[in-house]
Amino acid sequence: MTRKAAHAAGHGHQPDGPHAWFRLGICMLLGTIGSVGMWAIVVILPAAQVDFGVSRGEASLPYTLTMVGFAIGNVVIGRFVDRMGVVVPITVAAVISAVGFVAAGLAPSNWMLAAAQLLIGIGTAATFGPLMADVSRWFDKHRGIAVAGAATGNYIAGTIWPWVVTWGMTTQGWRVTCAGIGIFCLVTIIPLALFLKARPPETDGSSAGTAPQPKFKIDLSPRALQWLLIVAGVGCCVAMSMPQVHIVAYCADLGYGVARGAEMLSLMLAAGIVSRLASGFVADRIGGVKTLLIGSVLQGLSLLLYIPFDGLVSLYVVSFIFGLSQGGIVPCYAIIVREYLPPREAGERIGIVIMATIVGMALGGWLSGVIYDITGSYAAAFINGIGWNVLNVSVMLLILTRTRRRREAFA
Repeated sequence: MTRKAAHAAGHGHQPDGPHAWFRLGICMLLGTIGSVGMWAIVVILPAAQVDFGVSRGEASLPYTLTMVGFAIGNVVIGRFVDRMGVVVPITVAAVISAVGFVAAGLAPSNWMLAAAQLLIGIGTAATFGPLMADVSRWFDKHRGIAVAGAATGNYIAGTIWPWVVTWGMTTQGWRVTCAGIGIFCLVTIIPLALFLKARPPETDGSSAGTAPQPKFKIDLSPRALQWLLIVAGVGCCVAMSMPQVHIVAYCADLGYGVARGAEMLSLMLAAGIVSRLASGFVADRIGGVKTLLIGSVLQGLSLLLYIPFDGLVSLYVVSFIFGLSQGGIVPCYAIIVREYLPPREAGERIGIVIMATIVGMALGGWLSGVIYDITGSYAAAFINGIGWNVLNVSVMLLILTRTRRRREAFA
């Protein structure tokens, strides 16, 4: 499709135009608010464990259910976004998140908290994969940085919300904090979603013959590539989950306190913001696969640093390095989907791959807790993460070697 045709189809909006950048800003804000569902439970985990009198593995279950809901939501909501746009799905998801947070605050047991976190995970999903898919349709030349920017809201949330949740727990307790978060999400997300009513230029009135085509070709069927991305997503995120899910508990075990762990998590995710934006910039130049491969190798090396360095200052430094290494990995999957697979299926396909990464986070968060219960330390959990990271690197190398040629730039 030519830019002129895209302009007409998009009701005056062009790819990479002013509305596209405005839309990206709204998506980043939505991601910052909506992604609280992923990070609040990480900070709450030690307090809930004490409140319910359960083991570390059992206390990790609510986080695991959060990620299960997040995985399901990315696929289901992504499918609806392909068909009706983002406004209605995000609105419904905001209500689901609010109900989940209020229910979490009232939970009488760890199992009920886990059930509430399942709802929170589903609602949170609307402000991650579906927004990346939507933004990817509004950009051509700067698609990598746009997708990474949309995903950055998730890490901005991880930088800000642990501080807010820690303050809420200190002053009001974790239960009241959960209820307050739910109400805040409801009254902010729905009005912001109304700014996203416009439909993408390439999806309004374009025929199959003029729709943009994938940027790269590969000697694999779409289904085979999808499955490889699923395996890679699980592998990288089992590795990624160890520090992200357990850094607060790890610091508490070492005697540094929950607050220091929350600070490290915020530092890790702040570095991840830089990494995500930088990865988007790099992906626009060398492609998503090579960019993801670089991030995955660096993630494995940074995980290795956690094993010998457990001093307070060392953990701050290693957490910062880890954030710089892994922050850009997950958005690269959305970029790869757009580079290799049909754009009209972006919402569902990106949702499926994001689901795989979240399954990896859920599996890794649970495995790390179980390994800790068995061994009494997190050293073996870090080694487990490194092994899964090797799987991710291997898959991405396979995809890179099967890529045949780059298409001409879009008309």
